Amino acid sequence: MDTPAFTVSELARLLGAEAVASDRLIEGIGTLQSATESQLSFLHNPRYQSQLSASRAGAVLVRAEHRDAVASVALVVADPYIAYARATALFCEQPGADVTSISPAAEVSASARLGESVTIGANAVIGDDVSIASGVTIGANSVIGSGCSIGENTRIAANVTLYNHIRIGASCIIHSSAVIGADGFGFADDGGKWLKIHQLGSVRIGDRVEVGAGTTIDRGALDDTVIGNGVILDNQIQVGHNVNIGDNTAIVACTAIAGSTRIGKNCTIAGGVGIAGHLTIADGTHITAMTMVSKSILQPGVFSSGTVMEPNRQWKRNVVRFRQLDELSRRVKCLENIVKQHTEGQPE
Repeated sequence: MDTPAFTVSELARLLGAEAVASDRLIEGIGTLQSATESQLSFLHNPRYQSQLSASRAGAVLVRAEHRDAVASVALVVADPYIAYARATALFCEQPGADVTSISPAAEVSASARLGESVTIGANAVIGDDVSIASGVTIGANSVIGSGCSIGENTRIAANVTLYNHIRIGASCIIHSSAVIGADGFGFADDGGKWLKIHQLGSVRIGDRVEVGAGTTIDRGALDDTVIGNGVILDNQIQVGHNVNIGDNTAIVACTAIAGSTRIGKNCTIAGGVGIAGHLTIADGTHITAMTMVSKSILQPGVFSSGTVMEPNRQWKRNVVRFRQLDELSRRVKCLENIVKQHTEGQPE
């Protein structure tokens, strides 16, 4: 694949920057410190402003107030970080082909329905009655179970597993080792023995969803597990059965969501968060890292519960004090009652 290259003038037009006249070719993106004359860079964080004058980048995405500090060509935009994000799409190697390409080592059911320009890698397995829309890429060793449907231009990386009857929308990205549609954790205590509750629902994933490497999304027990449009899931997230995640919510790595919880639209959930089952999280809620959510959040806001790092010796002392809180609370309550009785017995 040829390396993408654009003139600075072309980049200005494609990224919505103020027009400039320059035929200098740009062939990639780098940081202000590492970029070469054939690379684009950007200034988003003000702490790196001092690097502008020394940067060798061929062009730099900046706000208007920083244009004069750029040593080369300033591409003035409203938000350099958004422009940088759009630029990454221009220089990213896009898998796929203009025609259907199926590896001879792939196993595709005769009943599968494939659109135009579908790419299927070596040792991939496509089950019965699978529907794959145009422009889809399926990586090597991935398994697409019977009855699955995959929307246009979705990219499924190598070693992904879709269990039977999973529905994935258009323009999604599913990264390696993701498992979608495994059984939810459902068991009944039958006199001291665990009786399996077979999971009869499925998983429905909307459009423009990204699922990170190693993330697992369980199928529903009866109704489906639902991931809304525009949701982004980081690596190694556990989504339990019958969870519903609203549109444009972002969830960071190592978060675990127990079954039947409903997370609203436009939420952000940081890394290492634990969310108990059968809860409701309001639209627009923001949950910070290492928080344990044990009850519903019905009004949006910012919520935290994790304790911050401190020197080990201080942490040990605080643990001792924490264990004493219940006894201390009882003693304070007792003192309050004594003071109250004494005050009420005094003449006015």
